[in-house]
Amino acid sequence: SEPALSLEIAKIYKNSHPPSIDRMQYFRDLIALQSELIKLQSWVAYHKKKLVVIFEGRDSAGKGGVIKRITQRLNPRICRVVALPAPTEREKSQWYFQRYVPHLPAGGEIVLFDRSWYNRSGVERVMGFAQPDQVEEFFRDVPDFERMLVRSGVTLVKYWFSITDEEQQMRFLMRIHDPMKQWKLSPMDLQSRVRWEQYTKAKEETFARTNIPEAPWFIVEGNDKKRARLNCIDHLLKQMPYEDVPHEEITLPERVFNPEYERQVLPRELYVPEKY
Repeated sequence: SEPALSLEIAKIYKNSHPPSIDRMQYFRDLIALQSELIKLQSWVAYHKKKLVVIFEGRDSAGKGGVIKRITQRLNPRICRVVALPAPTEREKSQWYFQRYVPHLPAGGEIVLFDRSWYNRSGVERVMGFAQPDQVEEFFRDVPDFERMLVRSGVTLVKYWFSITDEEQQMRFLMRIHDPMKQWKLSPMDLQSRVRWEQYTKAKEETFARTNIPEAPWFIVEGNDKKRARLNCIDHLLKQMPYEDVPHEEITLPERVFNPEYERQVLPRELYVPEKY
């Protein structure tokens, strides 16, 4: 059955990996890092800083897991995730970077790109959605585009998540046989197995032509999910010179009590049934 098969694959996955960080130690470290992310958030908001973090890499390499842990305890009005769908016909006729510009942060905001404009040198290139001349134009334009962002006051941090061929295959198998994870698989993901070497060549050229001093690439080893999450968050914190900012002391005001007010009884059908 599907559940039995999922358990068997999970067992094989566990046996094929070296021991990871102890579960309790992982959560202690994660919570400590998340408390620092809250400080970073307050600093960004207080000083009106603009932070863009790009997450790229192999399919199933752990980008989504790291993004989830970063945003888990942050204010969504300050820190938001941008994961754009495939471009529309209208967007295909625009300047390539145009669809990304509206999502860039204003002062006091953090934007995390789950995939970014580097789709052109990765998925679009390998899958044939972009012509060679379009890819070449992208490589010519992207360094200047990112330098403009940095000159405008944006801090741009770029992460590439890397896993081995064997690890990706195992994670895909787990997703295929886990009904709770099948939504994570797309036709593009499955094609990434077939075109592993093409993606490798695309990655190598992307690094060679877009690793600029103003916005260098940082590679996160993703075979161990727990370590990848902790290492990435720790590194991100070290890229920003954040510090504690002034906070007004929070006091709970007294409730206004009106002895003449009588609370109305609402119809029972307005309430969610108590099933549990």
